Amino acid sequence: MPGAFARNRSLAGETDALEQRVENLDALSAILPSLAGANRADQLAHLLTDDDIDTLRHLAREGMGENSLRALTSDLSYLEAWCMAVTGQELPWPAPVPLILKFIAHHLWDPEKKKSDPAHGMPEDVAGTLEDQRLLRTQKNTEGFRPPHAPATVQRRLATWSTLHRWRGVEAHFSAPDVRSALRLAIRVADRPKARKSRKAVTADLLEQLLATCEGTDYAAPSLVDLRDKALLLIGFASGGRRRSELSGMRLGQIVWEDPLPADPADPASPLLPAASLRLGRTKTEDASEENSVLLIGRPVEALKAWLEAAGIADGAVFRAIDRWGNVKTRGLTPQSVNTIVKARCIRAGLDPDDFSAHGLRSGFLTEAANRDIPIQDAMQQSRHRSLAQASSYYNDAGRSRRRSARMLG
Repeated sequence: MPGAFARNRSLAGETDALEQRVENLDALSAILPSLAGANRADQLAHLLTDDDIDTLRHLAREGMGENSLRALTSDLSYLEAWCMAVTGQELPWPAPVPLILKFIAHHLWDPEKKKSDPAHGMPEDVAGTLEDQRLLRTQKNTEGFRPPHAPATVQRRLATWSTLHRWRGVEAHFSAPDVRSALRLAIRVADRPKARKSRKAVTADLLEQLLATCEGTDYAAPSLVDLRDKALLLIGFASGGRRRSELSGMRLGQIVWEDPLPADPADPASPLLPAASLRLGRTKTEDASEENSVLLIGRPVEALKAWLEAAGIADGAVFRAIDRWGNVKTRGLTPQSVNTIVKARCIRAGLDPDDFSAHGLRSGFLTEAANRDIPIQDAMQQSRHRSLAQASSYYNDAGRSRRRSARMLG
């Protein structure tokens, strides 16, 4: 009996492990279409070990990028939940045009029409179901009405839906005339001004205020946190306004220490400044294979060296968590931590933290470049913006107050 009991427990354990592998494979099937299908997942679960599946998950994560993988998973979860709430069935592949049109109608609508016609837009029972699952973030206003989704969010989810069709090898209908026309018109009706990721840009003068909070006091030298935050702010700005995910994911292997360079490139006899190249690798808009390094000169390099030396960092993550006792962790900061650091420094500098976020370093770099009349092509080489239109928006905003055309009747 004891032997039989032990065998039963062993079999139960193997069954649980097998079911877990099937579940992990199902989660991967959105990214690796060849794993899709219950029979296929069951078959592969017997062939692949847990280590094999972990390897596949790692490759998928690294190949796509952590943020892209997270966004894809979030979008797919939302689409599945929405379809189940609307039709009572799982998301079909391929998605028929009427279902795509219904998705557009449920997420982009006329706010004024909604006030007089509650059936306009997303039905309340569908919205309630998604809200119960914590998938719907649009809250009712004081009048009891939900606003439509941001057009950018709807477009991203449709793009994800279309991409998953392509990966599964099924025909998508997202370019059908009815879909394109409906989306264009719906955006025109539901569109709202696009909010900046940071209400205000961290321009050079504001950056100096933040850096002043990292200099310690009359009674104490800068702490490890001060040194880290100073290097983070300077590198984040000077490297072209790096995204918070790029700062949190920065590794020491991305840094190449260069020979000192003259402060004035037109005067070789000018004082020499420390320099370093930062290889960005995979970013939001560029692959790791692309030559996308940027040059750092002067104060940012000095601050980075001071932080690395004080923290004793010889490899791994550049910007790391520090516990309450001043111990430097081996793990890197999270993107959210970068945002928190910027806001904390704003509070210390007497600035409203609600006006700023980590993206303010990126917008601040381009705004400052425009204020100093640096050619936009030069600034884009450092910021690594691919879209001239997007980079130009910061230049246009910076130049609004200097326009002569606005002063004709002044």
